Amino acid sequence: MQRVLSGMRPTGKTHLGHLHGVFENWRQLQQRYECFYFAADWHALTSEYRDPLVIQETMGEMFVDWLSVGIDPEKSTIFVQSWVKEHAELHLLLSMITPLGWLERNPTYKEQQEELKGRDLGTYGFLGYPVLQAADILIYKAHYVPVGKDQLPHLEITREIARRFAFLYRQVFPEPQALLTEAPSVPGIDGRKMSKSYDNAIYLADPPEVIAQKVSQMFTDPQRGRRTDPGRPEVCSVFTLHKIYSPPETLREIDEECRRAGIGCVDCKRILTKNLCDYLAPLQERRRHYLGRLSEVRDIVEEGSARARRVASATMEEVREAMGMAW
Repeated sequence: MQRVLSGMRPTGKTHLGHLHGVFENWRQLQQRYECFYFAADWHALTSEYRDPLVIQETMGEMFVDWLSVGIDPEKSTIFVQSWVKEHAELHLLLSMITPLGWLERNPTYKEQQEELKGRDLGTYGFLGYPVLQAADILIYKAHYVPVGKDQLPHLEITREIARRFAFLYRQVFPEPQALLTEAPSVPGIDGRKMSKSYDNAIYLADPPEVIAQKVSQMFTDPQRGRRTDPGRPEVCSVFTLHKIYSPPETLREIDEECRRAGIGCVDCKRILTKNLCDYLAPLQERRRHYLGRLSEVRDIVEEGSARARRVASATMEEVREAMGMAW
């Protein structure tokens, strides 16, 4: 089977955006590919180096969420980046051959600095994280990486590094290809993209009463100031979530009634809350199951990390030999 690699930074609770933008895609990919999914704790340090405890505090629940949404350790290798030290060795070796200009022109470098402007990101680690990302991918000789269109520049740097290594030494790594993922837009309670950074997220761990409170705060059509004003579902964040969680007949009814002011925003949000909670109920039941068995979860991650180390170690033997560094 061809191999897929993807990772996630353990920097906080996972939310609905992760569920639909990442996890559901991961679950489907493991049916067709040999998948490696990892907690990118070293990547998390690029922005969380002042408070690294948040990484350890959220790691366990993140793995619980992965298992709860259907990531199957019998089909996918689940591991922790820092438990496979070969990542750091390959990162070091690739940093020796990566031109500085490739990193400085990375379009997301300044974008993330702007998004996280409250933190000092003027560090070598933050500038060089695409090289570590390349090491993550190449060390498993991944054929595919699931990405959105905005992440294509990251993957292209990895492909350029693989080509440069082959030019300087010999070809060890396949050039990974993008698996473009189309995910539904998941707005946060303030109308912006759902994000931990914006503090606007509905989390997978939120109980029904918290979900109800957050949905009640969601932005709706700004032109609908009164109950009798006709609405425009196409500009309403609540309706966007209805598209994901409500059945087609409910969606049609809400669309029609909103446009003629036949339903108010309070009732619309109440319907969404019920459908959202019903959707999450099986997942949250599985979460409770795994939270009560954290030792089993750790066993799964340790076993996956051991398997990842075996694969990574074999690749590093090839790398050292290709560079003339093997004794």
